[in-house]
Amino acid sequence: MIAIVDHQICNLRSVQKAFEHVGHRAVVTDDAAVLADAEKIVLPGVGAFEDAMSQLRRRKLVEPLRAAIQQGRPFLGICLGLQLLFDRSYEHGQHEGLGVLKGEVVPFDLPGEFKVPHMGWNQLEFDREIPLLKGLESGSHFYFVHSYYVVPADANVVAGRTDYGSPFCAMVWSGNLFATQFHPEKSQANGLRILRNFAELNA
Repeated sequence: MIAIVDHQICNLRSVQKAFEHVGHRAVVTDDAAVLADAEKIVLPGVGAFEDAMSQLRRRKLVEPLRAAIQQGRPFLGICLGLQLLFDRSYEHGQHEGLGVLKGEVVPFDLPGEFKVPHMGWNQLEFDREIPLLKGLESGSHFYFVHSYYVVPADANVVAGRTDYGSPFCAMVWSGNLFATQFHPEKSQANGLRILRNFAELNA
């Protein structure tokens, strides 16, 4: 069973429907006991970093999420769910994240011709072959909506980059942990392929 973490920060039904579309059951939950039993966990999100972390703390989900990752269960972060995995964000101040990956979340600082947020379709250039990208080619297009991006302390976790004014980390992979800055659930066939690949991972 795939558990989608409910922290009241985005429309989680779209992620759930995308998994159903590729033939895999997913449940939306904020119950730590359900997360403890889940084979795989997805942490989506849009909106403000601080608000999302506050919701995770209020629902007492921070430690269960960290534990699931440490136990080696497949884990997928999406958009804000990628950013929350890092040490801290500088979105409207400085805020502590889950600290699963070392690094920071910083705002775009771009020439005037580049609009922020970065919104729309863009290409993902693969840094390396990873299980979630099986069946896809480097340069495939995915859908983005974000004003901040992650800067990992360890470049070895970077799995893919996208260029918007300059290259930035758009995908990470570390063992059982995967995360994307783009939205697979909004990325049509390419995004559905990523979700199917995740759902079919062996725990």
